[in-house]
Amino acid sequence: MKNNRAAMEMSVGTIVTIVLLMTILILGLVLIRTIFKSSVENINGIDSAVKGEINKLFAEDDSRRVVVYPETRLIKIKKGSDSLGFGFSIRNVEDETKKIDYSISVQNEKDISCNLKILEAENLITLGKEGSRTIQAGNIDSDGIFVRFNIPENAPPCQIRYILELEMDGDPYVSSYCDLTIEGK
Repeated sequence: MKNNRAAMEMSVGTIVTIVLLMTILILGLVLIRTIFKSSVENINGIDSAVKGEINKLFAEDDSRRVVVYPETRLIKIKKGSDSLGFGFSIRNVEDETKKIDYSISVQNEKDISCNLKILEAENLITLGKEGSRTIQAGNIDSDGIFVRFNIPENAPPCQIRYILELEMDGDPYVSSYCDLTIEGK
């Protein structure tokens, strides 16, 4: 009789333990899903915030042809980071629709404060290195362009000046710059 009662208590204890563990597992999965969902929403919010700031900067000065964000033109990225960078947008100040080509490069080795070569510095750019946009007369590229960097773990601490060059119909339109500071972890 005691053995049956002990067996029954053990199986009830096992069932309670299994139910508690399943509850904790489900709560953990919900928590992880919530964290990832909010991080994606934050990234989209950051993109919207950057677009808003770019539009605000264009509104402050009607003669601007290009706006770089952040306004300081200085970005700091830690080693091992990716998907960080800067944004810019273009205004067509001409009287007709134009195609504007852009490219981002390092002009010379003096623009690099460490022992990276120009090609190595340019290869840190993962998205937005070059392209083109067709913009209506007097309008702003409403989407903006985001330049993303991927800084490997073995990159030396460094400062690099990237030059943004824009051409309209093959002729220089405007140029700007952005400085990248690679920081240690």
